[in-house]
Amino acid sequence: MMTGTRMNFDNPVASAAHATGRTRRSGFAIALLLAAALAGCTSLGSSGPPAGAIRDAQGADFAGAEIRVVDLSPEVAQGLSATARSETFARAFGDGEPVGTVIGAGDVLDVSVWEAPPAALFGMFGQPGGAAMANDMALAKETDLPQQMVDADGIVSLPFIGRLRAAGRTPRQLENDIAARLRGIANQPQVSVGLMRNASANVNVVGKVVTNGRIPLTPRGERLLDVIAVAGGVSERLERTSIQITRDDQVVSMPMEAIVRDPRQNIRLQPDDVVTALYQPYSFTALGAVGAQLEVDFEATGITLSQAMGRVSGLQDARANVKGVFVFRLEDPSRLDPAVVAGARLMPDGRLPVIYRIDLSDPRGVFLMQSFQMHNRDVLYVSNAPGVDLQRFVTILSQIAFSLIGITNAVAPGN
Repeated sequence: MMTGTRMNFDNPVASAAHATGRTRRSGFAIALLLAAALAGCTSLGSSGPPAGAIRDAQGADFAGAEIRVVDLSPEVAQGLSATARSETFARAFGDGEPVGTVIGAGDVLDVSVWEAPPAALFGMFGQPGGAAMANDMALAKETDLPQQMVDADGIVSLPFIGRLRAAGRTPRQLENDIAARLRGIANQPQVSVGLMRNASANVNVVGKVVTNGRIPLTPRGERLLDVIAVAGGVSERLERTSIQITRDDQVVSMPMEAIVRDPRQNIRLQPDDVVTALYQPYSFTALGAVGAQLEVDFEATGITLSQAMGRVSGLQDARANVKGVFVFRLEDPSRLDPAVVAGARLMPDGRLPVIYRIDLSDPRGVFLMQSFQMHNRDVLYVSNAPGVDLQRFVTILSQIAFSLIGITNAVAPGN
């Protein structure tokens, strides 16, 4: 004798109805399980953290440093703009003085000697014959010595004079030294020393210029645009080129266009400066509820946050949280209010991870976007609106419900 559920083989209609009921109950059970699973999910998938999580990141650890969350206000924007203006060649390096002609190792010297008549030392090199010798004795004698290179020890060797220390001395000082050596063997000698090739006071020009190389500096006081012109000029579009000057351990960059517009930035260069022309070195990355998630290159002259937002097609109306617009940046602490930096642990390179928050529900936020300059490698992130996850959850439940109704209708009697 069998127990439990029995199929009524004698009544096919009753059996079909019983099977249909089981199908409906199974469909509802599956729907309930899916609903329960979805209800247990805290997120249905997202392109980044919600706005609340970012605001709560204040003081969180990143690479040993403490994250700071800063609301963008007119005061903050003004402070950032003021520090950005200070990052110029004129402020960082000053105009400088022309390079004095100091002889160094590797320099090539041109030495000329004049001897008053009668020429005792150099007169003997005149043409033979009485008339020629009379002329030589009546006139001052000029003699050009062979060009000499200062050796690695800073010494130069000259005929009739011997070895002299030249490195670290000016041509005028070397002239006096040579004249002193010639007294007693030449008649009232006068000496002229010229620097034919300068190997010790140079700047290196590299990057996006027509000719990379070393350019000598002279007492004329070559300026930045002078050496760029000698290098053939920049090889890319002016508005997309920036110039970087490296002096000792200090590195400062400026847009080429800004240097041309502001004569104060056309500073005099110093020996061993490195001038680098860079083509379009700046970009930011846009993520979250924006029109296009991508990395965007921008001009060396810079762009504002409002321009950056325009380049990614703005916010997604159906997703974006207008109170959740953020810019992630590894910031120089000197650009921030000391109260923000106080007590914060910095990264090994001295920077501070900062998240700037802009509230676009306030009309003033749109004006602030126009004064906030984007930096290289910034990340622009827009979080989802609070109701987006709920809306997606309801949409999924609706799709399940319609699918269940379709299945039920398909197996219902009479279909």
